[in-house]
Amino acid sequence: MQAIIIDDEQANVENLQYLLKQYCPDVNVVASSNELKDAVYRINLHRPNLLFLDIQMGKSTGFDLLNLLSERTFEIIFVTAFDNYGIQAVKFAALDYLLKPVDPDELKIAVAKAEIRIKNKINAEQLNFLLGQIKSKELSPSKIALPQLHEIRYVAVNDIVRCEADNTYTFFFLNNGDQVLISKPLKEYSDLLKPHGFIRTHQSHLVNPKFIKSWLKEDGGMLLMEAGHKIPVSKPNREQVKAVLGK
Repeated sequence: MQAIIIDDEQANVENLQYLLKQYCPDVNVVASSNELKDAVYRINLHRPNLLFLDIQMGKSTGFDLLNLLSERTFEIIFVTAFDNYGIQAVKFAALDYLLKPVDPDELKIAVAKAEIRIKNKINAEQLNFLLGQIKSKELSPSKIALPQLHEIRYVAVNDIVRCEADNTYTFFFLNNGDQVLISKPLKEYSDLLKPHGFIRTHQSHLVNPKFIKSWLKEDGGMLLMEAGHKIPVSKPNREQVKAVLGK
């Protein structure tokens, strides 16, 4: 894979180059850059199929760079020191990211996934979705990308009724009756959807309060959803759930 590293701090560039050489020998770093205009030039010159892109670059962002490009035919791995709105948007778009300092094992996983995505040529739609979310300047994105084996579903957060864990997978239950199985653990979506008011009722259940019909007193407390499903509430989460429901 031909890669370019873009980061405004040269020390970060050199560190990532070292890690890639040590742990990802199939990645050939053909160029690097510390500022936007030079980065655009190098991307257009080398046409890489993989980009490591810092999110915060001085007064600019990696998203600004992406908007300057007429073509975005590369796979991208975001690299950032901050878990802020920008990285939230990246998560909602189901794109890969690495937090600094970069962990070698996480780097290897991200590169392996990028290689698969490059072969399948499925990055453009998610990048466009991400940039649309960023442009809207919402404090928390209103849609989320749910990647499946043969497609990526883009779902309004308000249409998600609940999520249920299935080992390391997560089932999404939607307001239209659809069920979507995602190969990521529930915890990841619990953290992501918490700003939208979703509540963790149980280690295996995450619920959108707008679809709760009532509180059932059976078995120490359960939630009855509008669609008729009964959702357990574990003892450690009981008071928190009651507080959300105003009980």
